[in-house]
Amino acid sequence: MRLPIDTLAIKFGVARASEPVVDFDTKAPRLDAATNQPLFNSYLFVSGDGTSDTITVKVVGEPKALDVFTPVRVVGLVASTWDIGDKHGVSFRAERIEATAKAATA
Repeated sequence: MRLPIDTLAIKFGVARASEPVVDFDTKAPRLDAATNQPLFNSYLFVSGDGTSDTITVKVVGEPKALDVFTPVRVVGLVASTWDIGDKHGVSFRAERIEATAKAATA
């Protein structure tokens, strides 16, 4: 199931540098099926509604010039549930991740 997330009341910040998503077996970079561009894992701090956490968000292409603690805007964030055998969880994917206007002018 894919669930779009309204990010207006959530604050995001970069937790660490993005890394390429690699195929588990071949260790080759994974490519987005629609664009044939490389996928990256972006590690983000998330805060909202009195709680905070860190999440990993897959995005097409490497987010540029985002240092640790840079406030970011996550566009088109979607949560997807997954099941593999007896394991299950939630993964996140976004259209793009960009520095907020506030961070860009600071």
